[in-house]
Amino acid sequence: MRRFIYTFFSTFIFFSVVHADVQNLDPKTFFEKLTKTKTAILLDVRTPYEYERDGHIPNSNLLPIQVLPNYADRLLKYKEYTVFVYCRSGNRSLVAAKYLEKLGFKRIFNLKGGIIEWKKYGLPIKYGRN
Repeated sequence: MRRFIYTFFSTFIFFSVVHADVQNLDPKTFFEKLTKTKTAILLDVRTPYEYERDGHIPNSNLLPIQVLPNYADRLLKYKEYTVFVYCRSGNRSLVAAKYLEKLGFKRIFNLKGGIIEWKKYGLPIKYGRN
């Protein structure tokens, strides 16, 4: 019974995230849209350790997914902005994007493949703190 409940909820969470209206973009398209968007928020939802050690996209705002709900009230004033979100591989950022969508954000772009794919494309990266 326990196994059934775990499988059911795991499947429910998976499908609720996968069917989000969030757009998953490859690194090149993500970069192009980001540079052309005037009112954008760029969120890195990894840990501070990952942000500094593995590098981050310049001008990104570190907001780890674990504390994202704590900042919901502060984020709501930017609801009309376009949000670009990324993590290491694209999984945590997709969960964060779905959460932002539930808060009412309309234009959300997730970096497909995360910072791992970003680096493969040779796109700008910064190490250490912003």
